[in-house]
Amino acid sequence: MAKIGFLTDSSSDIPQEMAERYGIEVVGFPINLEGREYIERRDVTNDEFYALMRAAAGTPTTAAITPLQWVAIYCRYVDEGYTDLVHVCINSGGSSTYQNALSAVELLSEERPGHHLRLRIIDSHSYSMPFGWWLCECARQVREGGVIADCVLEMERALAKTEICLAAYSLKQMKKSGRISAAAAVAGDLLGIRPVISLNDGISKVEAKVRGDANVPPAMIKWVKSRVRDVKSMPYQILYTSSTEKRDELLKLCKKEFGHPPYYVGQLGGVVSANTGPDGIAIVFEGKPRRLCDYTPALP
Repeated sequence: MAKIGFLTDSSSDIPQEMAERYGIEVVGFPINLEGREYIERRDVTNDEFYALMRAAAGTPTTAAITPLQWVAIYCRYVDEGYTDLVHVCINSGGSSTYQNALSAVELLSEERPGHHLRLRIIDSHSYSMPFGWWLCECARQVREGGVIADCVLEMERALAKTEICLAAYSLKQMKKSGRISAAAAVAGDLLGIRPVISLNDGISKVEAKVRGDANVPPAMIKWVKSRVRDVKSMPYQILYTSSTEKRDELLKLCKKEFGHPPYYVGQLGGVVSANTGPDGIAIVFEGKPRRLCDYTPALP
């Protein structure tokens, strides 16, 4: 009889209640801030981390989850008699965690020779609930009797159409992450410049620069509309860090422009906010396929 596990890292931002409901293990990322290491979800809550980030002189840094950490977890699943493990990782373009998971598979063969655990390690090409949501859906379908291969394929197809439009209200973290230059960050903050950034296929790109906080949500919605033929039928999420005021402003405008509410509103965690700052907001939506070849029917 199949015994199926689901595994991810804390960049997925899956709420604990959902993780427990669908039987998903979430491994915390280490985050370093002013010389102290915090394990996300274990040592600090999101709100506590935002407060620490605002008070800090420097910016937080994150470290990848190592092959040794992953293989220890894989060994536990083998020892507990699991037949299958679906492991969805943070975007490989922003972290070596996915590659470390692949390396851990080789180590597993040495640690548990002849093991029978079927591992599916998936690069989400994304961050936060844009992939966490679909992992929850995959786990739900499997728990309700779905065929694991079909459920994983459906998840991968959904991930391939998931796009993110992100806005950061402070350029401090954007400078640190290398997305903009130090000079541009200083000038941008002085002038009130706010970048609107896309994330598609694991690659981030500045799509627009607007002046003033009030112009951020309209610019985000304008870009989303450029990617979607019919926003009235478009499923979407709203994500935010610590500012409920900015969240509510974006939510109100999205409802007006898209004609319906989001299917999910959630908070971004420490791993994402370490690069965007404590005042980021995002629209996650079903956009254009990442790779058209993914949707080419197989020949008989």
